[in-house]
Amino acid sequence: MEEKIIETERLYLRRLEQGDYEALCDIMQDEAAMYAYEGAFSDDEIHEWLDRRISQYEKWGFSLWAVVLKSSGKLIGQCGLTMQQWKDREVLEIGYLFNREYWHRGYAAEAARACREYAFDVLGADEVCSIIRDSNAPSIGVALRNSMSPEDSFVKHYRGVDMPHTRYVVRR
Repeated sequence: MEEKIIETERLYLRRLEQGDYEALCDIMQDEAAMYAYEGAFSDDEIHEWLDRRISQYEKWGFSLWAVVLKSSGKLIGQCGLTMQQWKDREVLEIGYLFNREYWHRGYAAEAARACREYAFDVLGADEVCSIIRDSNAPSIGVALRNSMSPEDSFVKHYRGVDMPHTRYVVRR
């Protein structure tokens, strides 16, 4: 039986595991779903992504988690907390990435709200953020629904592209 870390009305979040590779490919090899990352990931990049999540569970006790739809038991995305470099410091971030088939149903906002509460109630964080590419309107909408406000901006250099990002923040 898989351990549920967070449970919401329609979802539960659990640790990602190697057996989730195919479901992650469905998400991370979809060009449209991965546009904020400047394109789909290769098989090797997805293996590295999954391995990094699993090692972060050991390092921090958290990372991105599998988002599972209660009604079907299907992994529909990933959402969770990671430590991210922001300018000259590390910040606690809520990240989310969902299978495009499940967009526009409120799942990302539901999972992100639950992760915000986990950050405050379980981890004792005073602040949590989401770092979002400025052209990613759906993710910005999720951050705003998660009571976050834009605080500052930074240009990330990724895959040879300058990508303006804004940090959306909510405090306890």
